[in-house]
Amino acid sequence: MFLTEEFMRGMRRSTPVILSSAPFGVLFGALAVDNGMTVGEAVLMSATVFAGASQMVGLDLFGQHVAPWLIVLSIFAVNFRHVLYSAAVGRRVPHWSSPQRAFGFFFLVDPAYAEAEARGERGLAVNFPWFMGMVIPVYIMWVLEAYVGAAFGGLIPNTYALGLDFLLPIYFLGLVLSFRMRPMWWPIVATSAITSIIAYETIGSPWHVSVGAIAGMALAAFMPIRTKEGEGV
Repeated sequence: MFLTEEFMRGMRRSTPVILSSAPFGVLFGALAVDNGMTVGEAVLMSATVFAGASQMVGLDLFGQHVAPWLIVLSIFAVNFRHVLYSAAVGRRVPHWSSPQRAFGFFFLVDPAYAEAEARGERGLAVNFPWFMGMVIPVYIMWVLEAYVGAAFGGLIPNTYALGLDFLLPIYFLGLVLSFRMRPMWWPIVATSAITSIIAYETIGSPWHVSVGAIAGMALAAFMPIRTKEGEGV
């Protein structure tokens, strides 16, 4: 698998993700140590959770001595979208074996979902070697970045002061815009965004992520999709 041409194609698609997420991976490691974690614990969290937003939420809750069940529930709320990702990508990988799905879907983060969907829409097979070539470098670098931040956080300048934090939001905005030709894209995105903002101001983080996603899904479920002939279905 690791020497196939498809695997190498996947690796090339991982480069923008690695570059855009690097400041956040390092920042997480530094903040984890500042919040009382050891270097090993910070690295272990990045290796097992592998989700930047929920890892940051976890750090905030750990520092507030919140009940463990509430921490788990909060992280699930942030990562609920990954359940939807697996359902969407699952229809594109019927040829994967059950062990491949169980292993591969652990790495199904936002960029991996977007790349798999884009590849499928181009009529290309989302095969296992390509997918692993795309996600493994991202995973390895994410864990290494956590180690760098945790071990040398005191020597690293504030990434926010350097302005590097704009890279990941811009990358994610690009992912969202890549689906703009799909039916109902504008109303669904607008509904999700407005609902998420309202939820952030009323309910607070991290629940606004799931609330915004649910609002977008509800709109998509209840509004008709236009066919190529322009007729509602």
